[in-house]
Amino acid sequence: MEKQPLVSVITPCHNMEKYVAETVQSVRNQTHSHWEMLIVCDASTDGTVDILKSLAAQDKRIKLTIINSHSGIAEARNQAIKQAQGHYLAFLDADDLWHPEKLERQLQFMQDKGIGFSFSSYDLIDETGQLLGKTVEASKDMSYDDYLCNTIIGCSTVMVDTDIVGPVAVPQFRTSEDAATWLDILKKGHVAHAIAQPLVSYRIRRKSASSNKLKASYDLWTVYRRHEKLPFFKALHYFSCYAFNAIKKRL
Repeated sequence: MEKQPLVSVITPCHNMEKYVAETVQSVRNQTHSHWEMLIVCDASTDGTVDILKSLAAQDKRIKLTIINSHSGIAEARNQAIKQAQGHYLAFLDADDLWHPEKLERQLQFMQDKGIGFSFSSYDLIDETGQLLGKTVEASKDMSYDDYLCNTIIGCSTVMVDTDIVGPVAVPQFRTSEDAATWLDILKKGHVAHAIAQPLVSYRIRRKSASSNKLKASYDLWTVYRRHEKLPFFKALHYFSCYAFNAIKKRL
């Protein structure tokens, strides 16, 4: 493995005062220490900004950008990506947690295989951080067609090497912007390589944007039809597969 490559951690943040300090600490606890954490605080109205300013003052690897008018998660991600100094991008939502060896193991995996896109299994936790006894398994590598049928890639598990996959930009969707991003990479012919070991704890929150399953499903349908420009019946086929797999994933 090349000596301590820089990993740029992409973290959008909006009103996360309850969780963001723990999320940042999970990055500071990484066994791979050569990272920068690019946090874009998108018009937070709670105590998030003060918490992040304090954390950034403690660790120069934490780089904070504050947006005063609400721009949305896609724009926040894109602002962070534009600032990235590393060619490895790792995505982390502001309420999720990385296991301490996450970056080290994922870098080793990608460099050993010479690949540009990887993701891992992840554990589910509740709002208080307690394990829910459920792991979403990254059981197989995902091609473009595979992912259209099963959007199992957890955003906070993803790492990409832009030297291999090329520039990354996040399309403007409210809750499926990550799915659209992975599809943009996969349709170039890349494959998302699965790491079976859970490396992330994904927090289930009742009031999160992704918890509104009807809205999230509509947004994914919009991605299929508008972003991917799939014909109606082809989109319906993939959407039916997605719905089946989404239900199975939660059982």
